[in-house]
Amino acid sequence: MNKWFSPVTVKLSALVVVAFVLCSTAFTAQARGNLPEFTDLIEQVSPAVVKINTVEKVSARPGMPIPRGQQDIPEIFRHLFEPRQYPERSVQSMGSGFIVSSDGYILTNNHVVEGADEIQVRLQDRREYDATVVGMDERSDLALLKIDEKNLPTLKLSDNVDLKVGQWVVAIGSPFGLDFSASAGIVSAIGRSIPNEHGGNYVPFIQTDVAINPGNSGGPLFNMDGEVVGINSQIYTRSGGSIGLSFAIPASVATQVIAQLKDKGRVDRGWLGVVIQEVDRDLAESFGLKKPMGALIAQMDPAGPAAKAGLQVGDVIIRFGEAEILKSGDLPHAVGMTAPGTRVPVMVMREGKRRELPVAVGTLEGGQASQGSGPEAAAAGDRLGLVVEPVSPELAQEWQLKGGVLVDQVVEGSAAAKSGLRPGDVIVQLGFSGIEGVDQYRKLQADLPANSLLPIRFYRQGRALFRTIAISK
Repeated sequence: MNKWFSPVTVKLSALVVVAFVLCSTAFTAQARGNLPEFTDLIEQVSPAVVKINTVEKVSARPGMPIPRGQQDIPEIFRHLFEPRQYPERSVQSMGSGFIVSSDGYILTNNHVVEGADEIQVRLQDRREYDATVVGMDERSDLALLKIDEKNLPTLKLSDNVDLKVGQWVVAIGSPFGLDFSASAGIVSAIGRSIPNEHGGNYVPFIQTDVAINPGNSGGPLFNMDGEVVGINSQIYTRSGGSIGLSFAIPASVATQVIAQLKDKGRVDRGWLGVVIQEVDRDLAESFGLKKPMGALIAQMDPAGPAAKAGLQVGDVIIRFGEAEILKSGDLPHAVGMTAPGTRVPVMVMREGKRRELPVAVGTLEGGQASQGSGPEAAAAGDRLGLVVEPVSPELAQEWQLKGGVLVDQVVEGSAAAKSGLRPGDVIVQLGFSGIEGVDQYRKLQADLPANSLLPIRFYRQGRALFRTIAISK
């Protein structure tokens, strides 16, 4: 026997190995016992999650315009530059959503249904419905849909008061078209400020490490009580798939958006009329703050609510109502969720001293009207089911229009809605007559024959489209 290993040493070594194995097994069992079990939760909530399929009809880009200074191109070649009408093609997309009331209201992301001509909703039990848009809100990236059904399973929206970093959360949706897939993770951060493509910053996002992929958009994010704490909206990725950085719209934001979309088809937000910037360490010291905090007013609208209330450029807003403003991004979140007209006490740091000023919050312009926002819209619509307004000079110049009317509202179920018209479209031809302005449009639509299929030409996002429209009376 090797002189370094006695029988006693061998026995002790064996005992150590056995003890280590027993401890490892016990630790593993204990760790497993602390992990959550998701099966009951998923079985309970998944019937109210839906898959959303959309179809958008688009046409190819028209021919090139004749270059300036080359108007003398021979006739034989001019057809290469003349605009032509191309056949429409259907672009399909998909997303997720969930039922918020038993009579068929469904919440999803705005970007899931934006631009869609057809929206189909599929339930977990494979029932399918055509959905209509009740209202859309680009700033929060939320949209409210409606299907014709009753006694549907629903989900409860959380108030997010108890949501904390580290809590377990579960997502259900249709990533890459894989119906009703579940994934789990934890809350990574709360109150993330992520500006949208227009520079707006009105949503304090929930960040998670839950696996979210294309197709999950609009689906619910659950806590362990089966409440919806967020609506999955965005991911950060370099590959197109999940890398553990996903962002959800808080349910507390969605609750207010749903109420306004149901009531008036749009969302009105609070507005102060200020341009703000972050406060760094040096600025904090110069303004008499103990640490970097607040939102520094760098510019003001002289006719805005903040200016009228006495706020000044150079003020640092440190509290808005009950909300403490720790970062500049906290201010848009707080102001945007405040009802216009509300008087709110605003605490500012000015010349090293705190001052509180009451501000009457204004209304942020640019709320998007719904496609059919109830009886009021139906009463206001014309024979086509439209509410129109003049085209602004800026839009006319941008789209190179010589006339037309801008669609403000489309009444649900109307001839215009069936033809696929949407708010923001500019109608330039009705029947066989060009439209110069609102007065001519109103006369034309009043004189249109009933029960006849007529051409209608309009611009959408700068592109010309032809559709047909039929008026029943």
